Amino acid sequence: MRAYEQDYAGWVEDTVKAIEEGRFNEIDRGALADEVKGLGVTERDRIESALRVLVMHLLKTQYQPDKRTRSWEASIRVQRKHLAKYLTQSPSLRRELPELLSDAYDNARIEAANETGLDIDTFPETCEWTVGEVLG
Repeated sequence: MRAYEQDYAGWVEDTVKAIEEGRFNEIDRGALADEVKGLGVTERDRIESALRVLVMHLLKTQYQPDKRTRSWEASIRVQRKHLAKYLTQSPSLRRELPELLSDAYDNARIEAANETGLDIDTFPETCEWTVGEVLG
């Protein structure tokens, strides 16, 4: 069993110290590369999650305007702020926004149907909004 599998936090601490001290020969490069790759996946997931919540509320607002609440409006504003922050921190992910929006839309559509009680076919199969429109 590798060190990071036995004690992840300890492995992280030891790896950080080895990097800071220039002891690169002591670093499990494969494990470190996997962790760094995982950070990129986490950023994509964070953006997709914010898009999903945002689009779900946009769908609810569009298809049930008479039930629009301040909570929905607040959620839309908050998710847009989160997305602006995430994209400032990781601007290279802007080029992936169309794909991330498409992926998020599929789940947002399901959640909007569940939360509104409307048939899923009420909502278009593909997102009708551009990335710019969704981001506001």
